[in-house]
Amino acid sequence: MLLTFYKYQGTGNDFIMVDNRLNSFPKENTQLIEQLCDRRFGIGADGLILLENHTTYDFKMVYFNSDGNESSMCGNGGRCLVAFAKQLGIIDATAEFEAVDGYHYAKIIGDDLVSLQMKDVDRIAVHQDYSFLNTGSPHHVQLVSNLKNFDVKTEGAKIRYSDLYGKAGSNINFVNQLENDIFAVRTYERGVEDETLSCGTGVTAVAIAMHQTGKTNNNIIDLNVEGGKLKVQFDVDNAKYTNVFLIGPATFVFEGIIEI
Repeated sequence: MLLTFYKYQGTGNDFIMVDNRLNSFPKENTQLIEQLCDRRFGIGADGLILLENHTTYDFKMVYFNSDGNESSMCGNGGRCLVAFAKQLGIIDATAEFEAVDGYHYAKIIGDDLVSLQMKDVDRIAVHQDYSFLNTGSPHHVQLVSNLKNFDVKTEGAKIRYSDLYGKAGSNINFVNQLENDIFAVRTYERGVEDETLSCGTGVTAVAIAMHQTGKTNNNIIDLNVEGGKLKVQFDVDNAKYTNVFLIGPATFVFEGIIEI
């Protein structure tokens, strides 16, 4: 079987996109998805995303981590899927779709910026050295010094596999504050089991956690990741964060055909 695929990236977080509106992709084949995402023996990506039909919205998002397993929400993946839907002619400048964490609205701004509405957040566990919250995916947020030389993979894995989060684990974000409303972020992603150049739900979690803990009083926050720059904006009332938007580029890289 020949598979037509599309490669997209959002600040270095890269994805294999597949138009699965005919339900022809063997999505139960975990080994195949893992092989397609392999950077040496496959196409190479942080994850694979299927665009499928939806009875109410423009489309449905089905996301798999590079280990082949279906996963929780991916913010950069969702933004890239919106750009992919526009390339396919499914949408124009706005989109409504369903992901594993529910309904999402998105807007395309200019040539490649996508603003994606994330889930509301009203539960943030603030501890002495870190915060934990779910922005569609679970995230541990921790301030560190010397972020540039920090061993994200080793230290992230320690926390991800620790008793703190049990078998399910968590994504781990290490943060350095640059200015009042600017933070540098590096993320260890579960399912990829390594540092990625960017994580959309991760920077969303960082923005909210930094506001909740008083590190910033702004509701529009810039996040510098290894693969570029993202922005998160939100409304907040009594520690409930609503109208949360993740904003950044979603870029088409190439199209190809592979035999599976």
